[in-house]
Amino acid sequence: MRAAGDGQLWVARAPGIIAGLSLSPVDNGFWLTGLFVAPQHRGQGVAGRLIEAALAQAGGPTWLFCHPDLAAFYQRLGFATAGHLPQALAGRLQRYQRSKRLVALQRGQSSLGSSPGNSTSV
Repeated sequence: MRAAGDGQLWVARAPGIIAGLSLSPVDNGFWLTGLFVAPQHRGQGVAGRLIEAALAQAGGPTWLFCHPDLAAFYQRLGFATAGHLPQALAGRLQRYQRSKRLVALQRGQSSLGSSPGNSTSV
């Protein structure tokens, strides 16, 4: 997992690193670009606790792209289908969807809905 130069990396330890996620700043919010939990620690709520801790500190809306099979997992954590994406993410999603099945999800309020000229419908 890599983070952009201006991104944030979050880890869970027990005592070594057992999970990590990456948040990159985008349009007054964040893009969750990676989430990994060590196989032996999956199904124990580690991902949910790590996401909660990171987003509590981040502030603003958070977007992510995931395979449709993972949408229910993220929805249980408070994410919903993204109605609008920042322009930079909308373009990325279109490119990624050329070769992958992905859905865009969002958690938190976005000011994009009140600024139609600054958003792109997905």
